Amino acid sequence: MTAMQLDSVGAPLRSVTRTVPEPGPGEIRIKVSACGVCRTDLHIVDGEVLAHLPIVPGHEIVGRVEALGEGVASFQIGERVGIPWLGHSCGACTYCRSGAENLCDAPDFTGCTRDGGYATHTLADARYCFPLPATFSDAEAAPLLCAGLIGWRALRAAGEGKRIGLYGFGAAAHIIAQIAVWQQRAVYAFTKSGDRSGQDFARSLGCLWAGSSEELPPAELDAAIIFAPVGALVPAALRAVRKGGSVICAGIHMSDIPAFPYTDLWGERSIQSIANLTRDDGATFFEIAEKAGVKTVTTGYPLEEANTALDDLRSGRLAGAAVLIAPA
Repeated sequence: MTAMQLDSVGAPLRSVTRTVPEPGPGEIRIKVSACGVCRTDLHIVDGEVLAHLPIVPGHEIVGRVEALGEGVASFQIGERVGIPWLGHSCGACTYCRSGAENLCDAPDFTGCTRDGGYATHTLADARYCFPLPATFSDAEAAPLLCAGLIGWRALRAAGEGKRIGLYGFGAAAHIIAQIAVWQQRAVYAFTKSGDRSGQDFARSLGCLWAGSSEELPPAELDAAIIFAPVGALVPAALRAVRKGGSVICAGIHMSDIPAFPYTDLWGERSIQSIANLTRDDGATFFEIAEKAGVKTVTTGYPLEEANTALDDLRSGRLAGAAVLIAPA
């Protein structure tokens, strides 16, 4: 098998050849067809999210089951599955026992603490894989496994408000905007200053308004979701939400939040972070994405061009999501 491996923080990924792994008890082996390129992968490469190195990144994985480990009865050979960021939870800690496996004290994360999908083959705990709707092609489905799932968790945390702001209009926002519009919410998109193409992209997906993150929207927001890893957006979003509104920080990493006056928070405004995902998020999200008619916008790259895809993501040259296509 071929994989793109990260050996050390800041290094480019390198192509390596490995023996195709055999699944252990409870595991399945996947022949990878597509793997999304997520901003979390950049955080891992840059050392902002600590990984077990060397590691094969990638946690938006779509592929077919090629081998079953002992005891696996939930999938069949040849079935298409998706592998997300949460690769395993202990099931025994206080968080797992209370239904908050996303906060598990001893988790495994795909492409971070266990090898991921920048490869032709990978292993996964079968209990943490999802069947995928046939509506989506392999490349279309890949961004749903993190950008979609984390965005969905963030949207649910935002409550039932009708005016939703999305700060950072990348892979996650372009998916969640479509669901929020389908739910008949008014969506306000915030991009970098001068990013006219990003704002046009947001409006093309049904956003009511699109502008710079330095601007205030034309109406007070019920909630704002921040996807960009920029701490300075937190006080900006607080100034945009109404009294009693919420600011949801959806990234796994964010630069430091600068000091801001208490008056920006006052009025029972709240700030909340989103951490990882639960299997329940997947059980609810894929059905909603299909009903809402979500169309993911993707740019495909051959597996061996993973470094180019990461560079394009870092520089903001992408609309939607980057997806690595594994050789057949």
